[in-house]
Amino acid sequence: MSTGNRSELRMWAVVLAAAGVLIVVGAVVGLPLLEQGVATLETGVSIKTAALWSFGVTVAVLVLFAIVAGDSLIGEIQFMLAAFFLFFIVITLLIAWVF
Repeated sequence: MSTGNRSELRMWAVVLAAAGVLIVVGAVVGLPLLEQGVATLETGVSIKTAALWSFGVTVAVLVLFAIVAGDSLIGEIQFMLAAFFLFFIVITLLIAWVF
């Protein structure tokens, strides 16, 4: 096995180990937060509460899109703004309808 393959395997081992640690930490931190979120939604949500949840979901999704796209904050801002308002309206109505 050449040195290049070993270093690549080590890199993948480090990446997989880091991903595993992030998943475990996310589960430890996220499960209590998820439990509180479910308790909040037990009685149903109004359109105002749905708008708050929708805003958070929309911002998170568009930030993810901006990071993945690379230059979207500069070259694609008009599409990002249109997508923000469309996502916000649709997700608000869907959250209010489902919950």
